[in-house]
Amino acid sequence: MADFNLKEKASANKIVRGGIMSRRTKGDMIFDTINTIFMVIFTIIILYPLLNMVAVSFNDGLDALKGGIYLWPRIFTTKNYSTVLSMKNMGNAVRTSVMRTVIGTLSATFVTALLAYILSRKDFLFKKSLSLLYVVTMYVNGGLIPVFLVYKSLGLTNNFLVYVLPGMVPAFSMLVLRTYMNGLPDSLAESAMIDGAGHFTIFFRIILPLCMPVIATVALFTAVGQWNSWFDVMIYNRMSDNLTTLQYELMKLLSSVTNQKSNSEVMKNATGTVTPTSVRAAATVVTSLPIIILYPFLQRYFVAGLTIGGVKE
Repeated sequence: MADFNLKEKASANKIVRGGIMSRRTKGDMIFDTINTIFMVIFTIIILYPLLNMVAVSFNDGLDALKGGIYLWPRIFTTKNYSTVLSMKNMGNAVRTSVMRTVIGTLSATFVTALLAYILSRKDFLFKKSLSLLYVVTMYVNGGLIPVFLVYKSLGLTNNFLVYVLPGMVPAFSMLVLRTYMNGLPDSLAESAMIDGAGHFTIFFRIILPLCMPVIATVALFTAVGQWNSWFDVMIYNRMSDNLTTLQYELMKLLSSVTNQKSNSEVMKNATGTVTPTSVRAAATVVTSLPIIILYPFLQRYFVAGLTIGGVKE
């Protein structure tokens, strides 16, 4: 009897699998083929400019002016990177960029998450008014000169804190976190309060672990913004060499490169001669590389944080 049941189940599984396989029509196979070809072409279109830029950055500058470089350098050299990495204040620039990215990201993410938790509590009296106030800041700006005068009066010019304090609570990130926290069941916090937990315990031991996907997403956005920022350096800290950043130094280098009379001119340094085109490619690679390395580690959180909030039970 047992053998008969096993044979019956095996035959049923074959029928189910056969039914599933029979559902794939010729149109489905054509669609899959076209979709695969489209994605391959799209991937090539996306990757080619990046790989070409890397190839130019490792190619001899004078030879690169001839063109014809696609995915591999024709005359390999590291002179372009030597020019970029031997810039004045390079050590201070890298150190300041790393410090502002790490400190700015950690502080902004923590403070934003704490504020979002407060505004997500239904029993908080000023929840709507404070949320409206933060939304207004997304559309209304005081202007460059008034902001500069305010920062100067607060002692934030020629000060490292100008990289951290003004962006401590980004309004958009706060709204994203608050929306996500509003979707969490109220019973979680209520049951914890019945057991005697306070708001800090609920925030650190319940809310934060549940919000890790969206927190990682917000942290990635904040880190990219901190790493790529150079305008605030030029406005507030351009007179302090020890507060310069990598992006600002590369911006000055690219500006000097762009101001060359013609692309055929060469730049002389201790390592030899390079062209503006090759230096521009090397500077772009140096700028993008840290974020490219960081992104894969946060990708799974990044995808979950953007999609999980759209699912409602």
